[in-house]
Amino acid sequence: MWTQEYRNPNDKPAFMNTLTSCVNKVTKDGYTDNFKVTKEGLYSSSMEKHFKPEEVQVINFYRFEGQSDPADNAIMYVIETNDGQKGILIDAYGPYSDEKVNAFMTAVEDINKKVDKADKSGGQYTA
Repeated sequence: MWTQEYRNPNDKPAFMNTLTSCVNKVTKDGYTDNFKVTKEGLYSSSMEKHFKPEEVQVINFYRFEGQSDPADNAIMYVIETNDGQKGILIDAYGPYSDEKVNAFMTAVEDINKKVDKADKSGGQYTA
């Protein structure tokens, strides 16, 4: 499921104003792994295992925008794998984002859209 949680910094709850506070919050909620994207897929350092896009679900994501410098933009994905591993993936957002991360997360989103359509169409995949 993809939902956007970013709001204007003045509108967000105080505990979600910074990337650090957001990381602390989701870590307390059990999302303790720090994922990264490699050419083999999403890598879990704690399990020393790679996951393919179809094995990953994005539970939520948060975008953070710098006040004056586009290099300060970041996105944090809250992720759960098909075997129950929970963690986060952090990347730059916008022009400084990692192409591998973009490609992987687009594949995850596309797969989840197909699954959502299948659920609504009685179990059959539709395009």
